[in-house]
Amino acid sequence: MKDFLNALRVQRWDDHRYYHHSRINQSLHLVSALSFVASYAMLFTSPAMAAMVGWLVSMTARQSGHFFFEPRGYDHVNQATDEHKEAIKVGYNLRRKVILIAIWAAAPLALVADPTLLGLVEPAASRAALVDQVGLIWLFVGAGGLLFRTVHLFFLRDVRTGLVWMTKILTDPFHDIRLYWSAPIHLLRGQLIDPMDHALRHRPGASD
Repeated sequence: MKDFLNALRVQRWDDHRYYHHSRINQSLHLVSALSFVASYAMLFTSPAMAAMVGWLVSMTARQSGHFFFEPRGYDHVNQATDEHKEAIKVGYNLRRKVILIAIWAAAPLALVADPTLLGLVEPAASRAALVDQVGLIWLFVGAGGLLFRTVHLFFLRDVRTGLVWMTKILTDPFHDIRLYWSAPIHLLRGQLIDPMDHALRHRPGASD
């Protein structure tokens, strides 16, 4: 268990120091995290609405931060190129995210092709029923994307790496709230890029 938690800490730290330099990106991650926590609560009462919030609010805010605001140039803090970071990323890099988002956007078209989804559902009799069905499809896409990459990592790396990554993804909303709660304050003060002083003086497993 100690090794698992240490591996989780390393994945979280690498994710932060490599991919969250922009204060706008950090602030959007805070919005995403709060929305994800709300969607987690909704899962018990309205899974379809939980998926709607998760994709339309949480994922949109989260990925907008990465695609539009995170610096793509040479990372002087970590002495790494963007190409290197994309190549070694454990989870979904930008190319994989584009594929996942394309699947998410196209998934509701399955209801156009077959309103019964091969007999799995009744044709939507109202707009509310259609929204509910789309939400459930998106819930399946999200769960499928998580499980696919987890199993993929079993073969690319090892089982522990896959399980650690899945744990990280599921718990990221709570961790991001703790990590990025002050990002909007720094942004309002005019700081667009986190100087990452803490990243320069601390590494997981290093003595404090």
